[in-house]
Amino acid sequence: MQTRSKLPHVGTTIFTVMSALANEHNAINLSQGFPNYPSSQKLNDLVNNAMNNGFNQYAPMAGLLNLRVAISNKYDLLYKSTYHPEKEITITAGATQAIYTAISAFVHQNDEVIIFKPAYDCYQPAIEINGGKTIAIQLSAPEYKVVWTEVASKISSKTKMIIINSPHNPSGTIWSKSDMLELQRLTANTNIIILSDEVYEHIVFDNEKHQSVCLFNDLKQRSFITASFGKTFHNTGWKVGYCCAPETLMQEFRKVHQFNVFSVNHPVQKGISDFMLDADTYLGLNRFFEKKRDLFLNLIKKSRFKFTPSQGTYFQVLDYSEITSENDVEFAKRLTKDFKIASIPLSVFNENNKDDKALRFCFAKTDETLIDAADILCKI
Repeated sequence: MQTRSKLPHVGTTIFTVMSALANEHNAINLSQGFPNYPSSQKLNDLVNNAMNNGFNQYAPMAGLLNLRVAISNKYDLLYKSTYHPEKEITITAGATQAIYTAISAFVHQNDEVIIFKPAYDCYQPAIEINGGKTIAIQLSAPEYKVVWTEVASKISSKTKMIIINSPHNPSGTIWSKSDMLELQRLTANTNIIILSDEVYEHIVFDNEKHQSVCLFNDLKQRSFITASFGKTFHNTGWKVGYCCAPETLMQEFRKVHQFNVFSVNHPVQKGISDFMLDADTYLGLNRFFEKKRDLFLNLIKKSRFKFTPSQGTYFQVLDYSEITSENDVEFAKRLTKDFKIASIPLSVFNENNKDDKALRFCFAKTDETLIDAADILCKI
């Protein structure tokens, strides 16, 4: 039987490759972005209680109303911005599903979608499988700053969507208020939709503030926000996230959502909604991860790796150009096999696999793991 692939150039993701290699060689896995410590026992108990109290059938298609109310309250608390819990918030099977659904709902054949590279690897395949064309803007290491004149030159009558991500995976950088104002200016009086991947919104360091699209009124009217409870509450395997958007956009989103997912894990939604009654469950996340970043960087400061401290997320990019001239994919694999430490090469996120001699390391790990990992890195 012969088939024609809709994604002929897509293979196994680098996250699967590096995690499998880490398992094979018994290496410390700082590649894939998940914690190696448990989620809150209180949250686990709340989910278990929900299971024991009948929350085991289909949840409402848009999500448990109590959870949507909790999300709405969070936006009011953090950003003084309102999303209607019944009309403008949908619970999703993780942020990746929310991103895919938003793209599927709006991108038609030959529509153009602007993304910034290095880009999380789910964006481009979702665009292409829906017949769209990716317009990539390559950001330069190590600052990864947006050049807005270049963005302006890439916007055309075919531009349907611009995908942004701050705090940014994989670079660990954040967008400034001036960046957001430039985006707002460039898209004013257009039909361009903004898809804002804000899964690391609570993980911003050094007293900086997360610049959500909902803080900018014109942007908010044309934007989707996608977010992840897995990133916030240390349980990525639960695969529960959400999407916020103005009602007119959300109506189209739900048309697709109801047929590719319909509804999301009911007891987990109930547990999270009860857990979020205490805002401290997410308000202290930046301090928690800033301590881990600082520990990791202090431990490797005498290594041969160079770095600019991460501004957000739980990832740190390390420049290895003073160690070897090897391609980053090959070096990452050699580190895993020979030194027993796994990372992610950044070239896989770049346009034309641009190699900046940089690797991404996840510091969402126990202090003991970070100490062991740093000991290895200092010997390389």
